[in-house]
Amino acid sequence: MKPTTILLADDHPIVRHGLRVVLDAEADLHVVGEAADGLEAVALVERLKPAVLIVDLLLPGLGGLEVTAQTCRRSPRTRIMVLSMYDDQPHVLEALQCGAVGYVLKGASAAEVVDAVRATAAGHRYLSPLLSERAADAYAEQPKAVLPDRYSCLTPRERQVLHLVAEGRTSSQIAERLVISRRTVEMYRAHLLRKLGARSQADIIRFAIQLGLLPAPPPLT
Repeated sequence: MKPTTILLADDHPIVRHGLRVVLDAEADLHVVGEAADGLEAVALVERLKPAVLIVDLLLPGLGGLEVTAQTCRRSPRTRIMVLSMYDDQPHVLEALQCGAVGYVLKGASAAEVVDAVRATAAGHRYLSPLLSERAADAYAEQPKAVLPDRYSCLTPRERQVLHLVAEGRTSSQIAERLVISRRTVEMYRAHLLRKLGARSQADIIRFAIQLGLLPAPPPLT
């Protein structure tokens, strides 16, 4: 039996290297390619037609959600597993609705990643235990309308900028992370303020906390 072919899409070389070592150690799994940004990932999916794409949500060039959606259109037989640091419901919901079969947190063990890849390759939905397996079907079946209106009106790139702004990143840091110009970041910041009805970065952070994108700060003692 031929091994399951896998494409890795993550902008951190050390993450890709670690995944390759773990997966290639399994006789039934084989990494056939790596992509450091979203555009490269889509191009490699079309060329290599891997059985499984493992993709991070926060990719430069083209976000992981858009990569997921384009993969579903361009290579329907490729199963998609998201490997992300984000454990909030909006991210999980959107990833599944864009076509992801699995969603695994970056804190997962090597054994869990291997199990998740095998499940994803077989077409079985897989969520990290911390995301609550019992909620998997509910996530996938909910209409997009359940997302808060202001968040659902944002584009994938605006959502990426929202998360980075909420994390306290400067425009220069965001520009470097997403491989875009600082001026473009400022444009996205302006869009966020307008679409979210916010007046400052503090308002954006409060919005992110209310939506569950960031943990609430501990109470003052």
